[in-house]
Amino acid sequence: MAKVDRSRASIARPIFALALSVAAAGSAQAVDAPVVAPRTGTSETIKLFNGKDLTGWTGNPKYWSVVDGVIVGKSTDEIKVSTYLATDRKFTDFRLLATVKLVTSEMHSGIALWGRTAPDKGDPFTYAGTLVMFPSGWGFYDLHGRGGLPVDGGPAKAVGKQHDWNDLEILAQGNRVRLVANGSLVADWRDPQPELNLEGPIGLQLHSNTVPQEVHFKGLELTTFPEDKLLTVK
Repeated sequence: MAKVDRSRASIARPIFALALSVAAAGSAQAVDAPVVAPRTGTSETIKLFNGKDLTGWTGNPKYWSVVDGVIVGKSTDEIKVSTYLATDRKFTDFRLLATVKLVTSEMHSGIALWGRTAPDKGDPFTYAGTLVMFPSGWGFYDLHGRGGLPVDGGPAKAVGKQHDWNDLEILAQGNRVRLVANGSLVADWRDPQPELNLEGPIGLQLHSNTVPQEVHFKGLELTTFPEDKLLTVK
């Protein structure tokens, strides 16, 4: 019996150590992220989408259109590199209110920020920056190359709707991004590498995929240099 106990203990010790290491890494990442104060500037509220056409936006017309007052991203063939519809204007600190819907396929879409259009990455309209994903893969993703960011998508999945409209509030200030989905705060994250947070366009994503897909966006009201306050939490 003693031999069995020692054997189990020898297995448990490295597993326990690994768990502590993972937890410590997560804590270190959270602790090490500097606190960058919200930037200051003129606050104005802008309708990014006029409800009629894509004035103020740039993207591949093969995939992007306006139908019945909604921005539609749609593909019927393979997209090898994610493509974006991007605002002509660039932003740093902002609050974005948007209503979004995944119509066809189960591949997530997203709204990109703090980056740049990146034709060097394989498509004239792809993006390098931070991506706020919905609804299949709620969370944040780094399009500069860090990959998935340490944001738990569970809270968003609990309130999100897979093939229906979702109301989003994205509050981006300093190096902090907060996401509200359907009235619930579901993510609050600070970037440990704020030097990557560029003044950049807002990008709407049509993800790389091998099957037909469709995603809708409407609302799209942005306030520059907003108050440090969430407006849509119930």
